[in-house]
Amino acid sequence: MSQRPRIEGYAIVSREGMIARSDGSFPEELKIPADQQFYQESLDRASAVANGRHSAEGGPKEKGRKRILVTRRVQRIVHDPDNPNAILWNPATAPFDEAWQKLNIDDGILAVVGGTDVFGLFLSIGYDAFYLTRALANVPRGRPVFPGVGHGVPAEEPLKKHGLVLKETHLLDAVSETVVQEWGPK
Repeated sequence: MSQRPRIEGYAIVSREGMIARSDGSFPEELKIPADQQFYQESLDRASAVANGRHSAEGGPKEKGRKRILVTRRVQRIVHDPDNPNAILWNPATAPFDEAWQKLNIDDGILAVVGGTDVFGLFLSIGYDAFYLTRALANVPRGRPVFPGVGHGVPAEEPLKKHGLVLKETHLLDAVSETVVQEWGPK
């Protein structure tokens, strides 16, 4: 029987706490090479990735990674017919631990990479760490990192509400003033 993984979230947000434009596209303003390097290196250390149907991490290794695709299109948990490394999981009908076991991974790290509803779902399941990269780019009226963010509600507010605290902040890129904040349990 597999053990529960360490759950880590990864998101880069605009000043307003947005991860995408309102049409779901990833803004060029948030494509910061230092963050992309940090992100891809972090995913390389993960045992599996979790994302929604319209989110993905990109890069040449994407198809080869074990993956939990969060979707309402299935009843419980099924293998993805389009990707032998992925399962489709409906969190409304099956618990997370069952989805993790279906991946057949003993332990390790699950990297949660979005979108909004998936990031929000894992707030309830419990993050062991959330890496919130903050860019100075403006993306008004976009898609927020967590449900309820924006319109005066900062990106870190849901993390705080779920018992996470700021552990460390690292400068990723001095020119763009991009920083990554590590949030974790108290």
